[in-house]
Amino acid sequence: MKILLVYPEYPDTFWSFKYALKFVSKKAAYPPLGLITVASLLPGHWETKLVDMNIEKLHSSDLVWADYVFLGAMNTQILSAITVIARCNHLNIPVVAGGPLFTADYKKFGNVDHLVLNEAEITLPRFLKDLENGKPKHLYQTEQFATMKDSPVPDYSLVKLNKYTSQSIQFSRGCPFNCEFCDITALLGHQCRLKPTQQIITELQNLYDQNFRGSVFFVDDNFIGNKKRIKTQLLPAIITWMEQHNYPFHFTTEASINLSDDEELMNLMTRAGFLSVFIGIETPEEMSLNECNKVQNKNRNLIDSVKKVQKAGMEVLGGFIIGFDSDTPNIFQRQIQFIQESGIISAMVGLLNAPTKSQLYKRLQSEGRILDDWDGDNTSNAMNFIPKMDSEKLRNGFNQVIRGIYSGKAFYERVKNFLKDFDPKVKSKNKMNATKVKAFFRSVFIIGILDRDRKYYWKLFFWSLIHRRDMFPMAITYAVYGYHFKRSYTKIF
Repeated sequence: MKILLVYPEYPDTFWSFKYALKFVSKKAAYPPLGLITVASLLPGHWETKLVDMNIEKLHSSDLVWADYVFLGAMNTQILSAITVIARCNHLNIPVVAGGPLFTADYKKFGNVDHLVLNEAEITLPRFLKDLENGKPKHLYQTEQFATMKDSPVPDYSLVKLNKYTSQSIQFSRGCPFNCEFCDITALLGHQCRLKPTQQIITELQNLYDQNFRGSVFFVDDNFIGNKKRIKTQLLPAIITWMEQHNYPFHFTTEASINLSDDEELMNLMTRAGFLSVFIGIETPEEMSLNECNKVQNKNRNLIDSVKKVQKAGMEVLGGFIIGFDSDTPNIFQRQIQFIQESGIISAMVGLLNAPTKSQLYKRLQSEGRILDDWDGDNTSNAMNFIPKMDSEKLRNGFNQVIRGIYSGKAFYERVKNFLKDFDPKVKSKNKMNATKVKAFFRSVFIIGILDRDRKYYWKLFFWSLIHRRDMFPMAITYAVYGYHFKRSYTKIF
């Protein structure tokens, strides 16, 4: 068999880093970890190729070469995925589709030949067996969850490593919490299932052996879902491996706010090389946290919690949501104030959406508030339901928040305040190279000369040189992030 693995294109969003990538001559932030994991589950004698449409075009010659096209996608990639499916249908090339997009709402994709849903470690072998017997079915599903030791080491030989700013790795699946707006537990379960520690070390070694150095993203939805295993096994092993290899990587991941309650865990993470962590803050309003069952964020000073993580040596990237039923018009200024005070530089603010498998979707559907004519727009300024607040007032308030946190003065003040006290416990051993030098001079020209916020760029430039010279590279990096964030919300500015 000749198998073409296709990863659809992301729209231009906050997390695409489209405008920042140009500074470092990269095409995308992360490779398609799911697809290259699936590739390792295929028979070894099959031919496999990968086309990530975020870094290269999908040519008709690629499609014609294939016996089957394996398509994996997340919800934000829906429009590109639909286009790929149509191209395959036109050329009579059978499509095998899986991943969160198709698992969440597979009935929308009747023109896909074979839907291999849920976790591929379970459903893909069933499809392959039926294919071998000449009787592959249209739909493969399971309510079981895979044992993570059955998940293979991803096939990084398919990836053009130099096209990405970072690489990805997965330690766990599942989350112990059950936020109403989230579909993670429906897709991956409440119990956190973990890969063996040695497998993670093997995957790190695999990346190292392919001469990759730099940022590695643990894609776990909640990296600290099983604190005991992480503290007693995983992190000590990573620390030892990193010390032996002179810290070739630095890590980022996602975690819940209760990370701030565990100093031992934060210390181990920073010693292992974790420099940043994404945390779902969502809202400073207690009523809204109660509404969405965000129990881990309730009854605490959220700003103090963020500061504890920052003080431990990890940058906090934050997720914020607007549009809860209990939100009032003062939420917009509250969000701005919280983000500025917390020093969260990368603040992803979005209007509330209801994923198909979330408890929120079920509630809103029972209330007749789901929009049947929704066009599939999964960007941060779109909603798939009728909100309680007037839609125009909500959208204007959303725009107010974005301007309030990403206008030049506000953003650069936040960067400066964060860098004043930030002290990463493990310094990166990655040396200066031609790509970083080019990125620096591009920032000088594009942001320091052409951009309308250039005066704030130069203020940060000289402040960091004088007061925090050790943080100067990070200061320039954040300036590039700010440039991207503003342009990802270009219709607002």
